[in-house]
Amino acid sequence: MKLLDDPIRSETLTTDSRSQPPTSELLDHVDPLRVYGRVSQAVGLVIEAYGRASSIGELCELGTGDARLMAEVVGFKDDRVLLMPLGDMRGIGRGALMYPTGRKANVGVGPNLLGRVLDGLGRPIDGKGPLDTVTEMPLYADPINPLDRSRISLPLDLGIRAVNGLLTCGTGQKMGIFAGSGVGKSVLMGMMARHTAAEVNVIALIGERGREVREFLEKELKDGLSRSVVVVATSDQPPLVRVRGALTAMAIAEYFRSQRSHVLLLMDSVTRLAQAQREIGLAIGEPPTTKGYTPSVFALLPKVLERVGMTLEGGSMTGLFTILVEGDDMNDPISDMIRSVLDGHIVLSRTLANQNHFPAIDVMSSVSRVMRDIASPEHVALARELVETLSVYKQTEDLIQIGAYKAGTNPKVDDAIQKMDAIRSYLCQGIDESATLGESVAGLYQVLDKAL
Repeated sequence: MKLLDDPIRSETLTTDSRSQPPTSELLDHVDPLRVYGRVSQAVGLVIEAYGRASSIGELCELGTGDARLMAEVVGFKDDRVLLMPLGDMRGIGRGALMYPTGRKANVGVGPNLLGRVLDGLGRPIDGKGPLDTVTEMPLYADPINPLDRSRISLPLDLGIRAVNGLLTCGTGQKMGIFAGSGVGKSVLMGMMARHTAAEVNVIALIGERGREVREFLEKELKDGLSRSVVVVATSDQPPLVRVRGALTAMAIAEYFRSQRSHVLLLMDSVTRLAQAQREIGLAIGEPPTTKGYTPSVFALLPKVLERVGMTLEGGSMTGLFTILVEGDDMNDPISDMIRSVLDGHIVLSRTLANQNHFPAIDVMSSVSRVMRDIASPEHVALARELVETLSVYKQTEDLIQIGAYKAGTNPKVDDAIQKMDAIRSYLCQGIDESATLGESVAGLYQVLDKAL
């Protein structure tokens, strides 16, 4: 083997004719040259290497001996390749070899993924042995062709009374759960995963604290794990692993949808996905824009969210994405952009949470944009009447609390005061309590004193 002076090296592979197939077969499956480059420097999160045989999204192997690391090509700078590591960079030094593998980012999938917990790269971390996969799905897939989408015409029972009754979710819809920290997003997600009528749950925990993962599995998800696939990319993982964790969950959900299953994708949270992409963008030299978010963030999120939907073949993927709003500001750049892409949003209120009102859904600030297409006119009218009654009460609540409102002054306010206890009881729900879509609609008739 002869090494050339150029940073791009090539080595001739030798074979033992006694143990190998005939030469004609071997040549069909083996490339006689293996091209590689060398690492020139590593700055922050980015590794720079000389190498010509690379393309965006390609996986490369770095290092020599025991120090091995997989990295993904994320850009180019002059004659150098920019790579982001998929693990710890310790042990990778200047001059380390860089082998382009020629492989794009894929994840192994199959029906036996149900009940398993995977890391951001699609590897099992639950100690239940290796995965039994049947095929692979691409992480960077295109959204569904708009004309290949089926219209959203059927409701999806999520088991949450306030959502089923007032913010009915459609099969194939994408909705956001907007909330600050500590107001019950994870609890609400766990309730939906346990009580939903969807056949398969795919749950992505992106940027979560490591402590919260076991708590979510044992306290919130519980027996719902048997029909779920959980993908975990904790906050200590490199930013590319966190991004790939979200894409891995999306690819797995797409596989089950291709098997004509009804899939519920739960992602917590899209905000941390955006933050991870911002770290990648800043590291490779993208200019920061609004609040430091790079242009690639606003390009990535619609591509991810638009992969949700129902296909003409019969499978569906319904997406529920949590958005962690900074300082309870519902109009920060990420929240505002995501809200424009989604088909509805559920807002969790810290005020309600402080009143021990769970789930802390602010129904007056929330909306499902497809409810009119999937619910009966009677159901829509009842939901609207309840929200209007709640709004009338909120407008005069201060006067009522201090005793300044005199009964009989306004018939609508009198009616709202009379029904308020029943409305609060309807909107509250215990963690282990399930409410079907039919029960939720029947509850509206009862709260509003209407005949079925």
